Amino acid sequence: MGKNKSNILRWILSETVKAVADYKMIENGDKIAVGLSGGKDSSTLLYVLAYYQKYYPYDFEIQPIHVTMGFEDMDITPLKEYCQSLGLKLHIQPGEIGRIVFDARQEKNPCALCANLRRGALNSAAVELGCNKVALAHHLDDAVETFFMSLFYNAQLRTFSPRTYLDRTKLTVVRPFVYIPERDIIKLADKAEIPVIHNPCPANKKTKREETKELVNELSKRYPRLRDNFIIALKNFNERNLWPKVMR
Repeated sequence: MGKNKSNILRWILSETVKAVADYKMIENGDKIAVGLSGGKDSSTLLYVLAYYQKYYPYDFEIQPIHVTMGFEDMDITPLKEYCQSLGLKLHIQPGEIGRIVFDARQEKNPCALCANLRRGALNSAAVELGCNKVALAHHLDDAVETFFMSLFYNAQLRTFSPRTYLDRTKLTVVRPFVYIPERDIIKLADKAEIPVIHNPCPANKKTKREETKELVNELSKRYPRLRDNFIIALKNFNERNLWPKVMR
């Protein structure tokens, strides 16, 4: 039997509260920029943080920010209305990232450049708006996929951190959804009728990350505790369990 809206919201809130406490993601006086792409993950994060702000004891502000990609067929009106329904005003940061990546640079593997440009534009807007933190909607599946992609394509054992301080901008990047599997975010987005904007990116669903996502899903069928064990392994990481650097 599937979880209803109140149950899935309660579950996601409990895991979000746990992640926030474990890594001190939210503190009194914070002004937190939330990067909104229009996809289910970031819009659900905004929904959960707005709920968190209302019912939990920290005094903080939320500032949703959307960085435009320059795709003419992307209507962000539903995103504006969604923010208004939560009592928030969406800041729109103009950008031409799509044109730069696909027209000017004609990147064959565009995702890394696109992510860097979007991240830079989001952080710049956050600084201009007086934010001290940026909340991103990366979830547990993203962390697992990033680990495997780093191994397969960069020969590194790494993934992103729940909390990262950026020296250059003086911003702290937080990821409140790091304990939450993607499947639960999809359930909440559906049950809460959170609007999702179609992604017009030409590379959508055709990336190495999509391949890795399929691999992780297949592994999870064989090893059902894969995601849970991944969190435990990261928290219990010990460098002595890996090879030392070569001594010459």
